[in-house]
Amino acid sequence: MLSMHHLSTSISSSSSAFLGQNNFNSRALHVSIPSKSSGICRCIAAPPGETAAYKTKVFRNANMAKLQAGYLFPEIARKRQAHLLKYPDAQVISLGIGDTTEPIPEVITSAMAKRAHALSTLEGYSGYGAEQGEKPLRSAIASTFYGDLGIEEDDIFVSDGAKCDISRFQILFGSNVTMAVQDPSYPAYVDSSVIMGQTGEFQKEVEKYGKIEYMKCTPENGFFPDLSNISRTDVIFFCSPNNPTGSTATREQLTQLVQFAKENGSIIVFDSAYALYVSDDSPRSIFEIPGAQEVAIETSSFSKYAGFTGVRLGWTVVPKGLLFADGFPVAKDFNRIVSTCFNGASNIPQAGGLACLSPEGLKAMRDVISFYKENTDIIVDTFNSLDFNVYGGINAPYVWVHFPGRSSWDVFGEILDKTHVVTTPGSGFGPGGEGFIRVSAFAHRENVLEACKRFKQLYK
Repeated sequence: MLSMHHLSTSISSSSSAFLGQNNFNSRALHVSIPSKSSGICRCIAAPPGETAAYKTKVFRNANMAKLQAGYLFPEIARKRQAHLLKYPDAQVISLGIGDTTEPIPEVITSAMAKRAHALSTLEGYSGYGAEQGEKPLRSAIASTFYGDLGIEEDDIFVSDGAKCDISRFQILFGSNVTMAVQDPSYPAYVDSSVIMGQTGEFQKEVEKYGKIEYMKCTPENGFFPDLSNISRTDVIFFCSPNNPTGSTATREQLTQLVQFAKENGSIIVFDSAYALYVSDDSPRSIFEIPGAQEVAIETSSFSKYAGFTGVRLGWTVVPKGLLFADGFPVAKDFNRIVSTCFNGASNIPQAGGLACLSPEGLKAMRDVISFYKENTDIIVDTFNSLDFNVYGGINAPYVWVHFPGRSSWDVFGEILDKTHVVTTPGSGFGPGGEGFIRVSAFAHRENVLEACKRFKQLYK
């Protein structure tokens, strides 16, 4: 305890963050503070246990600040966890994020196990592999998916999944390009474009980013944009079968898209992650369209075919005939990006990928896909019986359900609160998704049946 008549204390300008805004100059100021002779002098500082956080002098990437809220699917997971805290005894069923649920076929896992075990032997050990992927797998992908389309083994780049390659494309193209997306669309296209610095600020009144061309895809236009109203962009992201709408572009529509890209000198990034779900004569690859090799890249994945969402394995096709404006091959730059940013897909998943493309593996994958398509039929039938307008679900594992005049997030919340079922709000895929929800068929059969029972109880 310190007793005095007056306490003279020195307060410097460095205290301004603690005291708030002031007009102190950089010199120390002396302030005389009167005190009773029997008073106690206490140091007023941060609460016990709290210290001011150290800050570096590195400024944040301004593009990160443009992003709105969190990435869609972690945001849904957060809401699911909050719901479980509120209803700890609820049996929550997830038909939201498109994560596979059925076991990977044994013919595939046994190949991975064999490769993993071989790594413990002198004969079977291998370290770094080719960044572009192992030659046998690249060859198998080319022959299985592009056998008569003019795509060769060295056009294939094996990766850790299509989503990862989407971000590598953004590095490839740089910050000065313009881009177009389907609206609604998979959010990774837009978010990676924002992070890269290709966009303007988020325009809250229209729920869009500046400098992105949003190609509206609605039931009225068959979920294919009116290209005559679309401005020219450098890059066009296009997904078919589509996530989230479940729609599939026809051969005629993709022919229009390729012609549009050629007329405008654009590059199409074609996402074919759900191609094996196609059961009619719709194209499974953009390279089925004449001229596409001059204007398109294609990216795909084993995630939704073989249950590799956690294993991580995909591929991208960059044809030799795809050239930048100066005539330089796009594939050479992409090869440099891959070699710089990536050490190649893990050798164990690559062994699994090769097994996927064996005759037994292909049959096993088709059996799993058939299971999910049966789930899709159950979901479609349920919402049709409740007189909703239902889209998708034929060539894709997603069902797109319309709730006219309602907020997607409100519907999401209503379904979660009243049925304990997680879906995905359509507006999370872009402004064109407002008024819709996406229902995923990736679930165990008993969960799909139970969820549909609850839907009927809620909306009967």
